[in-house]
Amino acid sequence: MIHKRGRSAHVRAATYADAREIAAVFIAARHDALPYLPNIHSDDETRRWISETVLGRSRVWVAELDGTVVGFVSLVGDHLDHLYVRPGHYRQGIGDRLLAKAKEMSPEKLRLFAFQRNAVARAFYERRGFVAIAFGDGSANEEHEPDVLYEWGGRA
Repeated sequence: MIHKRGRSAHVRAATYADAREIAAVFIAARHDALPYLPNIHSDDETRRWISETVLGRSRVWVAELDGTVVGFVSLVGDHLDHLYVRPGHYRQGIGDRLLAKAKEMSPEKLRLFAFQRNAVARAFYERRGFVAIAFGDGSANEEHEPDVLYEWGGRA
């Protein structure tokens, strides 16, 4: 449990019933933290993608606070595909708790991409032991935004 301001958050495995709330977190967090990204997909397309693709091919956990999903993490193999926290719930330990779950599920190695301009996310991962191993020009992602590949070595 995460305790902050008298409240606690619980991390649990996601279900398909969580798809709409996961999508809401994803949409809100990207708009808040990454306003420079182009809007490539509509909110309806994003909701469908979360339900059909993310929940269908990933291991997904949610952080729930007072019955509401306030963050989620998804893994595909040893790739941390997504970690988002709902705006208004930053700096309460939710991202740490979700990242800990990802490390628990992939204890030897984790890799992830972050946008180069996302200084907040980059600092978050770097403070938690992730090392930049490659920089991309954006040609490999649909946003065409320069990115950086990070790796965490786990127990190795």
